[in-house]
Amino acid sequence: MSKPRSQWQDVHGIFLLNKPKGITSNLALQKVRRIFNAKKAGHTGSLDPMATGLLPCCFGDATKVAGLMLNADKTYIAECIIGSQTDTGDATGTITKTSDKTKLTDEEIQTACDDLTGDIKQIPPMYSALHHEGRRLYDLAREGKEVVRKARDITIHSFKLLNNDKANIQTLRFEIKVSKGTYIRTLLEDFAKACGTYAHMTSLHRTQLGILTGDNMISLNDLTLQTNPFACLQPMDIALIEYPSYTLNQAQLQILIHGLRFETELEPKVYRLYDHQNKFIGLGESQPNGQFKVKKLFLKSYQS
Repeated sequence: MSKPRSQWQDVHGIFLLNKPKGITSNLALQKVRRIFNAKKAGHTGSLDPMATGLLPCCFGDATKVAGLMLNADKTYIAECIIGSQTDTGDATGTITKTSDKTKLTDEEIQTACDDLTGDIKQIPPMYSALHHEGRRLYDLAREGKEVVRKARDITIHSFKLLNNDKANIQTLRFEIKVSKGTYIRTLLEDFAKACGTYAHMTSLHRTQLGILTGDNMISLNDLTLQTNPFACLQPMDIALIEYPSYTLNQAQLQILIHGLRFETELEPKVYRLYDHQNKFIGLGESQPNGQFKVKKLFLKSYQS
């Protein structure tokens, strides 16, 4: 049951959730939101229900940060079974193809990983949330339909084998860092195809999204046990440390708050902005013409 509107409160910050297996990213977000009673919430980079790992949950002004992370690179630990392929590309589907080849040499694995590293093209799977003529691909797939999908440009930054257990040769485990828009289950299918066999993904765990890592993520269960869950919130500027910082004086601060610009000799780039008390206020941008302007201000959290 939803809370009455009067019970929601202004909360600003980022919670690094270790998403559990078996629920959607949105349901996980709503569970976290109810613990904080947060008026405004959003997450960055959905994980499929079967996937686990890092899901940054953004509250209040931090939802403005979420959009800046949507194009971020992601790192996963992924496992697959060699020798069978499913209609969904993962363990939730029905096996559609099998191969007697379930044993791969280290050399075969390394060659396939190398060939799939770098800038490549990938055809999105039918079981995906992409649209075709106004309908989700997974809805068409569930009706037994298949449509032509255009290959998309993606980047595989690294594709590294973590195990080749001779005692359980069918299961391989990888650490994979990829660009936005990459389907790991499709990548594993393409990997198996390069090795002359089939595969389907059995687990997926995200360990990094942009500069955010899973080192400090917390499970839903552990969050519910906290006497002060707000101590688990991260400041929103943790997601922006790739930008250099700049401290505004009082006059500059007032100029930006009123939507105006001031002269500067700063190098043209985007900066994290702080007031004289080192309180984060937002992002600003120095222009080649020497003008400094607002890019994004977080005034609700600044004034709270």
